[in-house]
Amino acid sequence: MSRPSARSPLSLSAWSWAFYQGARDPYIILIGTYVFIPYFATAVVGDPVKGQSTVAAYHLLSSLIVAFTAPFLGAAVDQMGARRPWLAGLSLAAVPLIAALWLVTPAGGAGLGVGAAFLLLLAISILLSYGDVFYNAMLMGAAKPQEQARASGLALSLGNGISIILLLAVLAAFVLPGTPGLSFLPAQPLFGLERAAHEPDRIVGPIVAVVFLIGALPVLLFAKDAPSTGMGLPRAFVAGARHLIGLLRGARAPRDVVIYLAARMLYIDGKMALLVFGGVYAAGVMGWGVTELLILGVVSCVSGVAGGVLGGWLDDRMGPREAFKLEIVVTVLALLAQITTSPTRLLLFFAADEQARLWGGLFGTAPEVLYLAAAFVLSVFGTASWASSRTLMVRLTPPGEAGAFFGLFALSQTATMWLGPLLVDGFTRAFKSQQAGFAPVAGLMLAGLVLLYFVRGGGRSDASSSTPA
Repeated sequence: MSRPSARSPLSLSAWSWAFYQGARDPYIILIGTYVFIPYFATAVVGDPVKGQSTVAAYHLLSSLIVAFTAPFLGAAVDQMGARRPWLAGLSLAAVPLIAALWLVTPAGGAGLGVGAAFLLLLAISILLSYGDVFYNAMLMGAAKPQEQARASGLALSLGNGISIILLLAVLAAFVLPGTPGLSFLPAQPLFGLERAAHEPDRIVGPIVAVVFLIGALPVLLFAKDAPSTGMGLPRAFVAGARHLIGLLRGARAPRDVVIYLAARMLYIDGKMALLVFGGVYAAGVMGWGVTELLILGVVSCVSGVAGGVLGGWLDDRMGPREAFKLEIVVTVLALLAQITTSPTRLLLFFAADEQARLWGGLFGTAPEVLYLAAAFVLSVFGTASWASSRTLMVRLTPPGEAGAFFGLFALSQTATMWLGPLLVDGFTRAFKSQQAGFAPVAGLMLAGLVLLYFVRGGGRSDASSSTPA
């Protein structure tokens, strides 16, 4: 394989595009995973089991809405040309709703309750998902063909990097002060926040909103966009819908795109199951508590930074199609290492003594070290796969149809996202084992890998053929 030629630094437009995701992803980490959603499920709903069901319900409802509307919205914007005004409107609409999560108080409080919080979370999820359609479609214009792989990887690295900074800051300033053994932290949460009112959990809403607003400005000011066609919104919706329906009915969507979206849908089903059940699995199988899980979250973010860089580098070296294949293979191997490891077993075949420790303190046993290492590799190559899958979509998308095809791209991420959790639940119940429950996740990923071998475009030689749309 030949060595790539020397590359110039990324343009301001490409950097501005990447920085948007850097400011958007803290919503997923701080609100959707580690701080706000656990607070909502336990303290606001009041029952952890019912809370988990409520969280699953809003995810399902938002996914269905996006699945049935995002492709048509993207097709309409293709007719109008410019995507930035839509991205600006959706982002600015989401910011005050994210900040309003501060008003969601524990059960019996005077603020917003379960119903209002449910609607807030649902609206934010839909707005951010729509924004992703336009944001991803902008990559074709915001970055030159030779910049697209690096910009896609950089965006994911920035998302993880900024999330790490905010996560550690929130932990140090609001969550952990007063914890025994952490005398270097303040004795009480900063700004007089009250733990009894769960204010340290709720403050992440305003913090994430401010970061998102600041991070959205560069892409709105400096990123290049497709020119406006001057077509009005009603006419664009009608024309876009006709075009999209024609693509689907007449099978006029390029063969490679159809196969690729099916492959990605299977892979994403497995990936989403990992996101939904990863913490539950680590707690149930490895017996990890809150401290270990928070550290696992930080490790995942740190390795995600490396994964974003790796994804861009592999795209340049191998082409996004071959890079995506490699990333799936390594992700599956890391997943298999996790699900065949328990406090008493290493990789299924080797016994481990639960009492034997490599050192004192956290993660002191051999199974814990192996599990954490597998989680690191899983996050590195899992994040790289997100970058490569987006770059591959750019390479396969016909010029002038980025909105419609990235709407289908969003559809491939949401249409069957229920399948992975359903399989995990079914296998877990059938075999009465959390480890067996994760076996179909690897199967979904491998099925996506097989389909990728039938995709012909998206090789390294296709980079020069990618044109802005």
